Amino acid sequence: MTSRILGVVREQVLAALFGAGNAMDAYNVAYRIPNLMRDLFAEGAMSSAFVPTFTRHLATSGRESAWRLGNYVINALIVITGVLVLAGILFAEPLVGIFASAYRAVPGKLELTVSLTRLMLPFLTFVALAAACMGMLNSLHRFFIPALSPAMYNVATITCAVVLVPVMPAMGLPPIAGIAIGTLLGGAAQLALQWPVLRREGFEYRPILDWRDDSLRRVLVLMGPGTVGLAATQVNVFVNTVLATGEGTGAVSWLNYAFRLMYLPIGLFGISIATATLPAVSRHAVLQDHQQVRRTVADGLSLMLMLNVPATVGLLVLAVPIVRVIFERAAFTAADTAATAAALQFYAIGLVGYSVVRIASPVFYALGRNRTPVVVSVATVLVNAALNLALVRVMGYRGLALGTSIAALFNATLLIVLLRSSLDGLDEARVMRSLVRIAVAALAMGAAAWAADAAAAAWLPGDALVVQIARLGAAIAIALAVLAGAAHLLRIREFREGAALVARKLRSR
Repeated sequence: MTSRILGVVREQVLAALFGAGNAMDAYNVAYRIPNLMRDLFAEGAMSSAFVPTFTRHLATSGRESAWRLGNYVINALIVITGVLVLAGILFAEPLVGIFASAYRAVPGKLELTVSLTRLMLPFLTFVALAAACMGMLNSLHRFFIPALSPAMYNVATITCAVVLVPVMPAMGLPPIAGIAIGTLLGGAAQLALQWPVLRREGFEYRPILDWRDDSLRRVLVLMGPGTVGLAATQVNVFVNTVLATGEGTGAVSWLNYAFRLMYLPIGLFGISIATATLPAVSRHAVLQDHQQVRRTVADGLSLMLMLNVPATVGLLVLAVPIVRVIFERAAFTAADTAATAAALQFYAIGLVGYSVVRIASPVFYALGRNRTPVVVSVATVLVNAALNLALVRVMGYRGLALGTSIAALFNATLLIVLLRSSLDGLDEARVMRSLVRIAVAALAMGAAAWAADAAAAAWLPGDALVVQIARLGAAIAIALAVLAGAAHLLRIREFREGAALVARKLRSR
């Protein structure tokens, strides 16, 4: 939660400083190239390939064997990402020219994007190593510090926005270069936060690497399909960015701001639940206990639905006031609010789909079914590309958000159907009962949010920020109260268990 909220604060700072202008567009495209790899390493291939293998070593061979594998993986990542970074720096100009050719029409915009890309590419190495540390710590049931580590990236970016951006022109650099430097320092900070914790667990770094080691080769081999298998969302967002460059100044930034807001509940709930689920599924898979795998996956899906279905409804109903309160100030105008809110509503449609993919796709790797998510991911990317190419002509940049959401739901549905077949069921009757009840509660919440927002606008007129915050806060509070009441009346199991857990925690204090 700390990390994701700081991420929103980071976007607030960027919006206030740069709005949705050419500099922000250039930064978003430049950042998207290493960030695509970051998403795949940190939240995709590394977890899918490394965690099950590392967990197997812990369970069967002990920590010394696991630490040796960890060193092999870290050193292999240094070599692999180092080569990618050097190649990216050398070929940044033609690479950016392919992805953002429309920027040539604006003097200096393409050149700025190229220089920012070169500056931020080493970010890839830092976050790949941070992902390896995260995988080891998660396998050891250490979740807090790894989950907090992305917050260091946000802190570094915010700090550089305040400290470096004002002095960049005096150094002969554009102000947005200060944000690029913050991105690079943030990647290093993610690694620095986790390293001491890993050392306290007994890990000692050694510059050793054996490309012939069976376990290392297994991780690297799995990372290939693992990258493809979890790539759909990231590749689709990347495709959106490329297509949005041709939709005029601001389109790339509007989509980016909207996606960041939509990704907040994914990060809080979808990825967090998936991160906790994967080690448990891996342990049960090693023991060939498919009944426990089914139960663990079903519990994860039910909990995710309890959290993300209401989040979807909330974003659809309150998109405009949410964007206005968070972003609309300084360089970010009312027109930017309307454009970003429209993109947010279309992105929110796919929120549950994004989260289901985060939970379901890694399970196939734990089960040794490596090809399945690869095929599904490739199919999803093709579906998304076809939808986006068609919808962007009809709806502009908003069609890109809608196409991505439809593709995410397609991805999730296909994975669940295939996972159900692999496990001979997913306790689907229980999950569907939960989904129906949660949907009813969320609809009641949405109606309450809409009515409360309309009433608050009449009772508290004005455009002052404090008034906007009060109106939005009142609407959210009423919506959450209705959600809690509906969940209690409908006897939603996940809500009852969560409330009981919070009550026990409070009593223990």
